[in-house]
Amino acid sequence: MAARIFLARHGQTEWSLSGRHTGRTDVPLLDEGRRGAKLLGERLHRAPWDGLPGVEVRTSPLLRAKETCELAGFGDRAQQWDALMEFDYGAYEGLTPAEIKSGRPDWLIWRDGVPEGETLADVTGRADEVIGWARSADRDVLVFAHGHILRALGARWLGLDISFGARIRLEPTSLSVLGWAYGEPAIERWNDTGHLG
Repeated sequence: MAARIFLARHGQTEWSLSGRHTGRTDVPLLDEGRRGAKLLGERLHRAPWDGLPGVEVRTSPLLRAKETCELAGFGDRAQQWDALMEFDYGAYEGLTPAEIKSGRPDWLIWRDGVPEGETLADVTGRADEVIGWARSADRDVLVFAHGHILRALGARWLGLDISFGARIRLEPTSLSVLGWAYGEPAIERWNDTGHLG
């Protein structure tokens, strides 16, 4: 069996609801986010996945991802990993895209990065580390993390520059699966929020 990565974005927070860039600020889940995390867990514990027996689980150490992991029923199997932390947004932490674009109208994080924060090369390096770990053995992995780093993982799984992340949005508490088609890396499922319906 070729390794797949199951990607779980953390549940809704006050900052994700308002569109604020939430990098390393440890914002807790809203009640809506906790409810979504439980629904995601229920989905992963039903067919066809049946709790993903044998899956290796890792989570960002930030509270919103850890809590999503725990509420989804995988906390006892999860190992925290700094490589899954969200971008360090530097001077743009806590700002909305509209606030940033008021001073930089053409700004795009996937092309321009952020001042005083993590470089796109640094994020690429972290994403590649996660991809390398996921492909290191014949077993599925499940990661609980954040919107931008998960989008970077999607791009790098496909062998593309992380700028491709601009084209693959992710909603809070979404489920995505990166796998294979005809021996090539492929997106099996992306931004699936059917469990929230």
